[in-house]
Amino acid sequence: MRVHPTEVEPPAGVTGAIEIDAVVLREPGRPVAVETVTLDPPRRDEVLVRVAAAGVCHSDVHLADGLLGDARWPLVLGHEGAGVVEEVGEDVADLRPGDHVVFSIVPSCGVCAQCRAGRPTLCEPAGEHITAGTLMDGTSRLRDAYGVMLQHGFMVACFAQFAVLPAAGAIRIPSSIPFWQAALLGCGVITGIGAVSHAGVRIGDSVCVIGCGGVGLQVIAGARLAGAGTIVAVDRDGAKLELALGRGATHAIDAREVDPVAAVIELTRGGVDRAFEVVGNPVTIRQAWDMLGRGGTATVVGVAPRGAEVSLPAIELLAERTLTGSYYGSADVATAISRITRLVLDGRLALEDVISHVIRLDQVEEALERLRRGEGARSVIAIDQELAGRD
Repeated sequence: MRVHPTEVEPPAGVTGAIEIDAVVLREPGRPVAVETVTLDPPRRDEVLVRVAAAGVCHSDVHLADGLLGDARWPLVLGHEGAGVVEEVGEDVADLRPGDHVVFSIVPSCGVCAQCRAGRPTLCEPAGEHITAGTLMDGTSRLRDAYGVMLQHGFMVACFAQFAVLPAAGAIRIPSSIPFWQAALLGCGVITGIGAVSHAGVRIGDSVCVIGCGGVGLQVIAGARLAGAGTIVAVDRDGAKLELALGRGATHAIDAREVDPVAAVIELTRGGVDRAFEVVGNPVTIRQAWDMLGRGGTATVVGVAPRGAEVSLPAIELLAERTLTGSYYGSADVATAISRITRLVLDGRLALEDVISHVIRLDQVEEALERLRRGEGARSVIAIDQELAGRD
């Protein structure tokens, strides 16, 4: 669906603003639509990027459905993407026009308590502005046809032809990686593979991954790269389980047919060393806990709706089980993406095999509906088809 707004003059004093097509969420429960919006130029420590391709993530569904809090709209959706730097703002030293970049939703400040403690993905100012839908200075560069401010979805807003974002949120990558694949690096790949590193998966460990969508498939790849001995994939979609086996899973369990907890415990003779929940649902989080062996760790990667709660039998803590979370790979984003791109270039990590749909910008609502139904893996929007490298 596309909305054709009336033309408006940019506010006085604004120079360099451009009109672009972007996917706008007006309110939860209302289908998103492509609108023509105004994007102001980058300010200090910001960059303007021509977006080549973007992935549609389950977090976009939660945002579109109003499950991540109130007052997070109207906004331009999209946070997993890649493109070419077109313009840099004042004080940007590490990027220049022509650079290929992927987007990060956490442009860490480097000086808050969490950053100083070595937890940059928990950066306090970044977290505040992600929730507020603004850039790091607390303002927006987006306006609709009537001059109303639009929020930046997850501080990126890349379901659009162009995006302005903090320079720290644009991570340079080699130009040899096609954009339609590189788009996944900044969210699905770093989240999944980073979660494996955060959980400390070791050679020979037994691992279970609940939820084999775009991120879960990356967790499986990360477990394979880490040398896990047994990797059990659990899902309710047979097509996803086939992808999981191709990605490195040693076993696949269809949760529609059997109790996944009982099946995993039987298969591993007592439970797994590491379980990863990549759905964001209290039921599957509890399943991840229940399938642990003694001393095991369950890591929640999926984003649960606000207000969801999980209960656990306290006595089982005496078995030294651990329930923890991993946000956005729990690592320094620039360093992690550099390491991951080396794996891609060396042929050790494929990107394209988790992409089930390549779509146009005006097909985002269809992609969101597929995610709501639990169908398909990753949908990638070829926003600039020539740059994306794939129709």
